[in-house]
Amino acid sequence: MRQEEKRNRVEEAIRSFYEEKTVAPHLVDSVLYSIQAGGKRLRPLLLLELLEAFGQDLTDAHFQVAGALEMVHTGSLIHDDLPAMDDDDYRRGQLTNHKKFGEDLAILAGDALFLDPFGMIATSQLPDTVKVALILELSDASGSRGMVAGQVLDMEGEHKQLTLEELQTIHANKTGRLLAYPFIAAGSILELEADIRQLLKQLGQKLGLAFQVRDDILDLVADFEALGKTPQKDLVAEKSTYPALLGLEASKALLERELDACGDLLDQLVAICAFHPQAIKKLIEGLRIHG
Repeated sequence: MRQEEKRNRVEEAIRSFYEEKTVAPHLVDSVLYSIQAGGKRLRPLLLLELLEAFGQDLTDAHFQVAGALEMVHTGSLIHDDLPAMDDDDYRRGQLTNHKKFGEDLAILAGDALFLDPFGMIATSQLPDTVKVALILELSDASGSRGMVAGQVLDMEGEHKQLTLEELQTIHANKTGRLLAYPFIAAGSILELEADIRQLLKQLGQKLGLAFQVRDDILDLVADFEALGKTPQKDLVAEKSTYPALLGLEASKALLERELDACGDLLDQLVAICAFHPQAIKKLIEGLRIHG
């Protein structure tokens, strides 16, 4: 299945969830405004490509799990953009949710996108043990032990000189946990052996670090058209970033090393099981910065 079709099926799964039972139409409008704003859909694509790499035919349930992950991610973006957080006017090339619908509805849209994913997974046609594992891991990756905790640490680190270890702790939670989720979720859905799951988890963690280093670099060097949001926000907020701590060139070198390590882990998976990583490799290679 082509990636564009996968993206469309993920969006369809989310839209169907909200259209099935609409209680507050304006809330749904606000939610779908941010969902349908585009984006690369990296997280859901990673999950779907992983399932196919192991030879799994994709079903509606898989798109629901992928959609649930995208919902949490989009909800986090809505809240990140609020005046009390990063205070941004644009996201994915259009007005942020609170600029379009007001702060009150944006907050509630983010709340919905944090809570609804668990219901969508719970109603999917997967074994109950698999659903419990997926819900538990998504909760752990998203809440006070993962993404939300990372956001708090990130805010507390503004205007401070953090160590590299402190910075890695922030981003392992704020960004890394949701990027590692597709790899852990694939292991649960396919009920893979423990050694394969461990390699997948390591791969997800490496990719999460690489993605954040890349994001820090792009915030410094890319323009609005490339980012779809205001550039150099980290610089203005005096946040500790990889370029700030290591320098730009050293950060680029770190990105390359982490992406190379991801490739090595993919090769290890190929060596021990029936795994066809071509599509995953293409997604990972797409994260390299040229020039």
